[in-house]
Amino acid sequence: MRRLVPAFTLAATAAGLSVLAWAEYVNRRASYRALGDSAAPEGIEAVVVLGYHDRGPKANFVNRYRVRVGLRSRSPRARDSVLVLCGGSVGGDIPEAELMARYARESRGYTGRILLDTTSTTTQQNIENAIALVEDADAIKVVSNPPHAAVGREHLWSLRPDLAARLARGADYRFGEAPLLKVAAAVIAGRYHARRRAAHR
Repeated sequence: MRRLVPAFTLAATAAGLSVLAWAEYVNRRASYRALGDSAAPEGIEAVVVLGYHDRGPKANFVNRYRVRVGLRSRSPRARDSVLVLCGGSVGGDIPEAELMARYARESRGYTGRILLDTTSTTTQQNIENAIALVEDADAIKVVSNPPHAAVGREHLWSLRPDLAARLARGADYRFGEAPLLKVAAAVIAGRYHARRRAAHR
């Protein structure tokens, strides 16, 4: 009996590490998916941050993480940079975009330009409503958890290929960062793509 405990522990540890490694792979791969090829990094840059269901009155953990990703995705080479925050009142009375804007200003000290989409309730609407806010940008970065951001970029390709050609990679993937979020994002992405494949059969 004593020998079974270490064996079980070893197997559980190996399984857990395999899941984490799989999630790392899925997230890293997603961070390169659906990018454009004509973004101008030294021009005007728009960083689009996709929102997450939030009850408020303060930005929750996921939205705080996504704002930090958006801020670190800004290029020092850009002539001008604007943060585009997306999300309506899905989980509470205050739009997700406003909660994220407060966090960026009050907690992260961001003083740059912010544009808000405060009415969208889905990822597709995030992208649809952001289009008017990013049309003048030379480079567009859509950020979130990497698989979610990739879905957003795919939506932009389907709606406005001319803008999608300006899509650049954000800084939403870092090895070893937020492992549980990566696992959740990878699982959700797998379900999303499975539903899409089933719908096209």
